[in-house]
Amino acid sequence: MPDTLSDMATLILVRHGRSTANTAGVLAGRSSGVSLDDTGRTQAEAAARRLAGVTLARIVSSPLERCRHTAKAIASAQPERPAVRTERGITECDYGEWTGRAIAELSREKVWKVVQEQPSAATFPGGESLQAMMARAVATVRRIDAEVTADHGQDAVWLAASHGDVIKSILADAFGMHLDLFQRINVDPSSLSIIRYTQTRPQVLATNTHEGDLAWLARPKKKGRSRKRAAPPRDDAVVGGGSGPE
Repeated sequence: MPDTLSDMATLILVRHGRSTANTAGVLAGRSSGVSLDDTGRTQAEAAARRLAGVTLARIVSSPLERCRHTAKAIASAQPERPAVRTERGITECDYGEWTGRAIAELSREKVWKVVQEQPSAATFPGGESLQAMMARAVATVRRIDAEVTADHGQDAVWLAASHGDVIKSILADAFGMHLDLFQRINVDPSSLSIIRYTQTRPQVLATNTHEGDLAWLARPKKKGRSRKRAAPPRDDAVVGGGSGPE
């Protein structure tokens, strides 16, 4: 169990690797049978190598094939080879009648401009609103984060494999951004973003990263603290920026 209610596990968000729909310029949405292309498989393997030195307490994935394949590549590089659990709450937005259509064609639709300029007002014809997508995705990752913390402790790290708009909405929530600003966030295929939730506020540790050692996510074990150098609560923002991870 965590030492205090403010100490929480760390979430890594990975977008699926490049898919056959991405290269075809088609909005896949929740279509079945959309797999990673050769570049996407290479990207997933690269993400797996970056994470090989980070023990992942749990790996969850959108039920869609492209995310499951990305998550399984990451799981296969873990020493314990954890099972990948599917979570409907982080599945792709339901794009309704837009599903399977060419992006170039969709960009001429009236709703496209709403998605770009006021996404909080966007509902896809016959599908889901971006507000609803954000609400269920944020609720899902916050619930799982609490579960992982309770089961594995405050130093646990876990991973969720999801989709571009879903991850952007989770990051927007963590930044305290209105959904209308979420198009300012970029999330590339197979990129990693990192959030730590606390009782005070979420801490966004990284966004849209493609390279770099992630060993710093393994927090050092606590040692005896002297009274003179007692650290502030971990969920507080250190004035001046602090010394960074060890």
